[in-house]
Amino acid sequence: MEQEQKRLLIRGARILNPARGEDYIGNILISGDRISAVSENLYDADAEVIEAKGLTAVPGFVDMHVHLRDPGFTDKEDIYTGCRAAAAGGVTSLLCMPNTKPAVDTPETVRYILDKAKTADAHVYVAAAITKGLKGEELCDLEALHDAGAIALSDDGRPVIDTACLVKALCEAPKLHMRVTAHCEDLFLAKKWVMHEGEISEKLNLPGVPAAAEDCGTAREIAAAAAYDVPVHICHVSTATSAALIRDAKARGVKVTAETAPHYLLLTDEALEKHDADYRMNPPLRSEKDRLAMIEAVKDGTIDVIATDHAPHTPAEKADFLHAPNGSIGMETSFAAAYTALVKTGILTLTELIEKMSVRPAELLGIEAGAIGAGEVADIALIDEHEAWVVDPEKLHGKSCNTPFKGMTLTGRVKATVCGGRVVFNEL
Repeated sequence: MEQEQKRLLIRGARILNPARGEDYIGNILISGDRISAVSENLYDADAEVIEAKGLTAVPGFVDMHVHLRDPGFTDKEDIYTGCRAAAAGGVTSLLCMPNTKPAVDTPETVRYILDKAKTADAHVYVAAAITKGLKGEELCDLEALHDAGAIALSDDGRPVIDTACLVKALCEAPKLHMRVTAHCEDLFLAKKWVMHEGEISEKLNLPGVPAAAEDCGTAREIAAAAAYDVPVHICHVSTATSAALIRDAKARGVKVTAETAPHYLLLTDEALEKHDADYRMNPPLRSEKDRLAMIEAVKDGTIDVIATDHAPHTPAEKADFLHAPNGSIGMETSFAAAYTALVKTGILTLTELIEKMSVRPAELLGIEAGAIGAGEVADIALIDEHEAWVVDPEKLHGKSCNTPFKGMTLTGRVKATVCGGRVVFNEL
């Protein structure tokens, strides 16, 4: 006899479903890993109940840019702890980057990640390496990586140095229904830097990386995508010029999409005056002009997606300001930081923010996510959009605590997360 599926009833929430233009108060019934019904008057006496009055139910967030550090760097993070942090931030699906040890450049490593992630608190998807060893020179066997389960391609952490390799990947990826996500950086312009090159770096007498390093990389990727009429997704956009290049390319019909991260919307290079390596990331925090340009690019649709570039490092690594590795964590704070920067300020509506954090990234990755409705996978975040809270690194759920939002008061908080019908986070 078939075992009866466990049922969960989310009762009395504001249901915000941008994919279908829906916004109403109602109940969501979940059976197993799927939503079985959604309506204003729904009851199941045998279901476990989550009372959600005063909260908003949104499709679980999809983070297109995450470093889980597994395999090889599990002192910083691993698949399980990374997914715990994801759950605490309402992230139910994530794309993990390939700069692990070994790099995700073989089918075996792809399968290792997917197998380990089966019991994690979020759906893990894999971006496999474009080039062997992430050296930017020799193309991986892209078809084999696809067949092992990878859905995207990236050398993130570094650009693909050999433009011929980049073009081959851009042309091959659509045939495999994969997306290339590009780290845009000219390494000849980016040498031994600590922060963004500008007035603050001069004031602090610290070596800087010019915005041109990112801009030249962005221009190359756009030119390649335009010349071969193929898609490219630009990672972690941080400069005004890169945003302008992407905006112009979209207007010309180039198949380019782009993401930025919450820290580029809230913070600038002035944070580096604290000499705290938690504010060091790549690309670096930029000028106020760039921050305002990012907000405008999000507002006008130049930027399609808000992603985190979640990059954990140990406290010991981050203790040395001048020599610390770049990167900051972000999944647990992503909604609150983006809400504070964009919705609280009236730049976006909550619906528009959810589109950029859930609906659009799901579309770009071609995964089943981003919607609330009967038959859909039961991935839901319950949020209190009005709760203000102070970010305490010691209370976060991942292994590392290198958040640039520490001590900040943010508005909007994830209160519970359901992933595949399972309650993976609950602070109600």
